[in-house]
Amino acid sequence: MFRFSTKRHAYHDFAELLDTTIYQPLPDEWLVGITDVVNSTSAVNAGRYKDVNYAGASAIAALGNAWNSFDFPFVFRGDGAAFAFHPDRLETATAALRQTVGHVRDVFQLDLRAGLVSEREIRAGGKDVRTARFSASETAIYSMFAGGGLNWADRQIKSGKYGIADNVTDTSANLSGLTCEWAPIPSRSGEILSLLVEPCDHSRSTMFAKLAKQIVAVFDTGERHSHPVPNDIVITQDVEDYLSGAAWADVVANSDYRRYDDVLRLTLDCTAEQIGVVEALLVRARNRGDIRFGLHRQSHALMTCLVPSGNKGSHLHFLDGMGGGYTKAAEMLEAQ
Repeated sequence: MFRFSTKRHAYHDFAELLDTTIYQPLPDEWLVGITDVVNSTSAVNAGRYKDVNYAGASAIAALGNAWNSFDFPFVFRGDGAAFAFHPDRLETATAALRQTVGHVRDVFQLDLRAGLVSEREIRAGGKDVRTARFSASETAIYSMFAGGGLNWADRQIKSGKYGIADNVTDTSANLSGLTCEWAPIPSRSGEILSLLVEPCDHSRSTMFAKLAKQIVAVFDTGERHSHPVPNDIVITQDVEDYLSGAAWADVVANSDYRRYDDVLRLTLDCTAEQIGVVEALLVRARNRGDIRFGLHRQSHALMTCLVPSGNKGSHLHFLDGMGGGYTKAAEMLEAQ
């Protein structure tokens, strides 16, 4: 019998993760969670980029702190997050998510929607959740998701199903280690691009992998490979202390500027010419009925950081665009 492990092989080359046949399915009994900021577009239009990103990452911090372990599949999605866990953790997870919803409401006056659905129910809906692990560095491991199940769960939860009621008075969510105090990071190549590309048919993995690799290859040039976080930042002693002695090079290496979570999700520092080449590829693929896509250009990137207590070497850095980022790109995608 297949036994799912959260510590299986991690891939070091992001391009390998674009072949979704290497992903492993979650067990039927596992739970999949989705959070998102309701009406995040309005908050973004009001310039509340940092608040939206902080709220988006908050469930990841709350769950990891509640379990005293970040050894579970999760992904930051800009205005929300997705994650999966064993049913033994359900009671603790539900309490942590309720506290997080209340915390975001009380502190930021934002409505964080949260829901949980079993993998069994996702499969009954005709989709799947499969995961793989990407080693951004020796200390930072990110989960990738495929199978269409995250997006299915997202749509169900947004329609009012599987929601977690915010019915607790204790809103003291433990978000230790989560911060969004970094200054916006300016583009050095011309544009910070937020790009989302979603296959219309998740079963056609070969077709999508070929297109995704073409997209990544356009940006994967030069010494920086379109990474939005520059190498040449000198950090102060208090920042080094916060990172538990880590150098800025570790911050760069641990940043999640490329990910796959049923959607190819990229935050890149690139040229207008590169964007033009990729947009032409995407328009052709969309016209064939292969994909939907959304993109948004801005001048700066934002970084939200998570430094798990007791394991500070594994500090994680979630990236988005400052001018609307994934939220604005999602608007374009959903209109197609």
